[in-house]
Amino acid sequence: MARLMECERLHKALYDCHRRVPAGTGRETACRHLNRALAECMVAAVCPDESEAVRSLCSSGGTKLKRSQCQEAQLALSVCLSSHQQE
Repeated sequence: MARLMECERLHKALYDCHRRVPAGTGRETACRHLNRALAECMVAAVCPDESEAVRSLCSSGGTKLKRSQCQEAQLALSVCLSSHQQE
């Protein structure tokens, strides 16, 4: 529930940013961090375990094993997100 409230707060901040900054490159630059944060929040809300696995396993380089685990985590996240898409 707390994560959804955080996502809602980020959504409102992004909405406000879009209202404040005129369309174009300036808006893209000014609102980029909010857009990314909202996307990450929503992904984490929908697929929390898979999102956390990607965050922890893919945060830095490492051994061949860690890179392989990162790829597996990314695939699991992709499958999870796909299962929540509407057709």
